Amino acid sequence: MHQLIVSPFLDGHLAVRPGSAACVRLPTEHYEEVRQRARADDRVPDWLATAAAEAWSLDLADQTVGAALLVREPTELAFARASWEINLYCNFGCKHCYLGERSLSGLSWEEKVKLIDIFRDSGVLWLQITGGAPTVDPDFAGTYRYAYRQGMMLTVSTNASRLWKPGLLRLFCDLPPYRVVVSMYGASEESFDELTQRKGAWKNFQKGMAAARNAGLPLRVSVVVTEDNAHEVDAMVAVVKGWGLDHHVYTNMQPTFSGTGEPLLVQSTEHLRTRPVFQGCNAGVTFFHADPHGKVSICKIGRDDQIDLMAEGIDGLRRLGAISDRLMLRTGGCSGCSLSGSCRVCRPLAKVYQEAEAPLHTYCQHGDTEEMVHA
Repeated sequence: MHQLIVSPFLDGHLAVRPGSAACVRLPTEHYEEVRQRARADDRVPDWLATAAAEAWSLDLADQTVGAALLVREPTELAFARASWEINLYCNFGCKHCYLGERSLSGLSWEEKVKLIDIFRDSGVLWLQITGGAPTVDPDFAGTYRYAYRQGMMLTVSTNASRLWKPGLLRLFCDLPPYRVVVSMYGASEESFDELTQRKGAWKNFQKGMAAARNAGLPLRVSVVVTEDNAHEVDAMVAVVKGWGLDHHVYTNMQPTFSGTGEPLLVQSTEHLRTRPVFQGCNAGVTFFHADPHGKVSICKIGRDDQIDLMAEGIDGLRRLGAISDRLMLRTGGCSGCSLSGSCRVCRPLAKVYQEAEAPLHTYCQHGDTEEMVHA
């Protein structure tokens, strides 16, 4: 199995190692040299062996390119990242979840392979596999393994409740993920089980985290704050710091992507944060999102005008840029706002709030006044 991936990335080239956050930028001529050596199964060039030793303490001297590297070919579309809801189903029932109904449905094994091939051929180097709870999907191990072998740096978003399972730990140890992002819903059994609406969720979370930490998985924790656990924010952060892990605190919930406002009802109002001014993003340009049925949108929030990749194949992705330009326009409920240039949410997110009939102050942080919005 490859130790490094050498790949185009945006307007340049990278060498990356599964399981590591470090990367090495490569000049075009170096990338082309590695491509040529891969075709002849020649030795790893000395300059790359030196870079690998410095960045990852790897000894690639005298190894062949075919044995040590996976060399990704250039692609016309040159997307860089994607996220994929492999399945919406989850073994938790979190009150704040933006997915709404979480049914156990999705692509067949053959269709999942086809979708991963499209990810690869569109240039995706970083792929986030999410859900629902992705590890619950019956094809998770196989699809993870297949995507890894196509030369992707994989992030898995999980609730950690199954990370203790021996088969899953072996998979991640044998084929290291770029990162495992774990959501944390409380610092006690009472609050954790209440928010997830599952008795025993806290115990399974603790069991999974202990196993993952012992295995040395590259973990990052998302500390989710709602009214159920707001009194434990400091305790949750202290636990994560005690584990020696990076974390991010999430306080602002959003409506479901289908336009209902249930998740907003459990926000801890005293912990809501002012969002930074929205300055644009690359959704639909260098990044895209796929749902469990292979339908692609510019991101997980802006799901209008989805493209069915199972029907259209990779050519469907050529339409994403124009869709992104259209969805990002300040139209609809925000038209006439004199402060739209300093808005703190993107247009697709504002639309979700508006469809859920959410109070203006929950997403428009200029202020809830008629003078500011004349729609």
